[in-house]
Amino acid sequence: MVEQEISLKKERYMRLLANAYSLPALPFIIEEVNRVIDNPKASAAHLGDVISRDQALVAKILSVANSPLYGIPRRVSTIDFAIIILGFSHIKNIVIAFSLMDSISAFDSTVFDRKRYWVHSLVTATASKRIADDLGYHVSGEAFTAGLLHDLGIPIICKHFPKESKQIQEIALEKGISFREAETLVLGMDHQEIGRVLVERWNLPPTLAEVVACHHQPSMATEHKTLASLVHLTDYMANKFVNDSNTWDDTQALDQSILGTLRLGNSEYLEAFINSYQKQFQEQIDTLNDF
Repeated sequence: MVEQEISLKKERYMRLLANAYSLPALPFIIEEVNRVIDNPKASAAHLGDVISRDQALVAKILSVANSPLYGIPRRVSTIDFAIIILGFSHIKNIVIAFSLMDSISAFDSTVFDRKRYWVHSLVTATASKRIADDLGYHVSGEAFTAGLLHDLGIPIICKHFPKESKQIQEIALEKGISFREAETLVLGMDHQEIGRVLVERWNLPPTLAEVVACHHQPSMATEHKTLASLVHLTDYMANKFVNDSNTWDDTQALDQSILGTLRLGNSEYLEAFINSYQKQFQEQIDTLNDF
């Protein structure tokens, strides 16, 4: 009976989501960035001129380039240098991801802390890229985008279902269960599934859809288990090292399947590996205080 009720709720809220949520038009700057990047004769200076029309975007890109978790040894103070350091392809991913983040999180809510969400997402994104590089996986650009957008279902719940989002918060606190469990009780699905639906609707890569859908349980991923495991690990680390990182999506338990997927040996080695990044995570937060 409970499963049937959850199924009916899921069907109902999927319909409501389809009716309530329309894909925002991509900002003009994304079209311009894509046009420049697709031009084989384009230079970093030309791309920098386009991006410089949006100073808020410039600040975000520089914050990424100067992230302690990126490990760039010198200060990146200009957008042109950031483009050279990060590369055209990664800049394109950053521009698209930040634009989507802006479109889904620009609203007022008593249960959604936009600043906390941004900080958690950006820390997870930069850490995902860094750890992908450190482990020798050639998915660092995808890891950044997946890390930034892994929780995109949360602001969608809070934005389009404000009454239900309050119920989710109340149930989680009263029953002592995770917000994700409370989401399923109220909506028939959790933010992972909502995020997957939106990624598919935006026609973003299937890789991203599976990571968003499985970032709490990477063992459930079928095609992109490595990337899902990377994001799961950094999501856990962000919550471990960043005080009050993300109350809504507080990943406190690791899916042990990542030991084999990421070739991290045993639990003792994994714990030492995680703790070796604590200083960089804390430095990253210091750089985001005025973000």
